[in-house]
Amino acid sequence: MQALDDTRAILRDLIAFPTISTDSNLAMIDFLGERLAAAGARVEIHRDATGAKANLFATIGPEREGGILLSGHSDVVPVADQDWTTDPFTMVERDGRLYGRGTCDMKGFIAAAVAMAPLYAERAVERPVHFAFTHDEETGCLGAQALAQILRARGARPAVAIIGEPTSMRVIEGHKGCFEYSTHFTGLEGHGSGPDRGVNAVEYAVRYVARLLELKEALKARAPKGSRFDPPWTTINTGALVGGVAHNVIPGKARVDWEMRPVQAGDADFVKADLHAYCAHTLLPAMRAVMPDADIVTETIGEVEGLVPADGNEARAIVMELTGANGADTVPFGTEAGIFQALGMSAVVCGPGSIEQAHKPDEYLALDQLAECLTMLQRLAGKLGG
Repeated sequence: MQALDDTRAILRDLIAFPTISTDSNLAMIDFLGERLAAAGARVEIHRDATGAKANLFATIGPEREGGILLSGHSDVVPVADQDWTTDPFTMVERDGRLYGRGTCDMKGFIAAAVAMAPLYAERAVERPVHFAFTHDEETGCLGAQALAQILRARGARPAVAIIGEPTSMRVIEGHKGCFEYSTHFTGLEGHGSGPDRGVNAVEYAVRYVARLLELKEALKARAPKGSRFDPPWTTINTGALVGGVAHNVIPGKARVDWEMRPVQAGDADFVKADLHAYCAHTLLPAMRAVMPDADIVTETIGEVEGLVPADGNEARAIVMELTGANGADTVPFGTEAGIFQALGMSAVVCGPGSIEQAHKPDEYLALDQLAECLTMLQRLAGKLGG
């Protein structure tokens, strides 16, 4: 299958770009832009404020509304401290699997979409196909949110968005939101032998985490009736608690990294209002009784809305037809789909590979999954009017 061979070759090149979220993705974006331009696409590259990251937006076909968007993120999670058996940035094929960081999450889909560009250039007569490859999805969907601002300002926007996150090619019509925060505690350092003369930032951070655990339990009772998510309620996770310098020093700084994944907007408001009141009326008065300048500040890393299952979802209807699926599911993990839905597009998530392989050492994408994805994208050409 020529398309599979082409996709495998493109994917090998993409894996060789170490696009960890902390690093630049420009080389990969330039590579993708050149491939798409060679196929006849009109390519735009939009850099972020630092100049080190960029989104790519490209179009094949007529300049009109109602196009179909194929979306993927270019960044991957770190490999540090993971026990890989191969070089994570050199794709290795073994036993029907393609190993490498980003193979399933989600460079496999990007490679397949780009491999289809020449076919789309022949067939996109009535309906355009768009490509959106973003930066920093893994750290708050920053790239997609920046791209959304650009698309919002345009008169003509895509009507359908297919986000190729790894779903084992299941059609996903809904997922939870992903709200990420870092809460910073500023206390007063001192000698450990006089704890009452300092403000122990770590201890107050621990109390804050205890409150998060209470809210985590309270949210279970707020699960909407008939929720299709697993678990059906909004979840909270404490990802890190950082602070302190030595056994005998009262720590003056601490940080709690945490997230919640709302199933409904009201849950996020509930959590934030409770934490604000707890800090304002309980923690801060105690801290400032010792040091007036003590403080608690919550930094918003990203608030990405979920994908809401919707009636009359054209994206769902198209992808179900292309894949032969007889239904659509929901998942607990987040994607950029809700950002595109908020722009007025119908959106679904469907892509090759299993989320169970994402972020792990020896991440892989099964070749039969990649072939199934290519079949879907080849059939999509029939929706473009040529």
